[in-house]
Amino acid sequence: MAKGFDTFAPVSEFISAEQIANPGDLDLQLSINGEVRQAGNTRDMLFPIPMLIRYLSTIFTLSPGDLIFTGTPKGVGPLSKGDQLHATLGQKFAELRVNVK
Repeated sequence: MAKGFDTFAPVSEFISAEQIANPGDLDLQLSINGEVRQAGNTRDMLFPIPMLIRYLSTIFTLSPGDLIFTGTPKGVGPLSKGDQLHATLGQKFAELRVNVK
């Protein structure tokens, strides 16, 4: 439920699959107020992405544009009003900046 509340799951712009050579080896990073709090790589996931898609497809229908939230690298912690978040995917494939209100 953590990402299911209104405003709790901001996403960046979408990028095409063709732009990512290997989704199984993609860096992720989150900074809060300029300090890196989370850094990881998709290769460290417990289950590979194709396996997750295959499994979830047996439970419900997946459609183009659906989002699958899989978890997060270590470093999870509380946020406070005024915090500035900066998330990046890979070598700047996508980035997201959020101000906590």
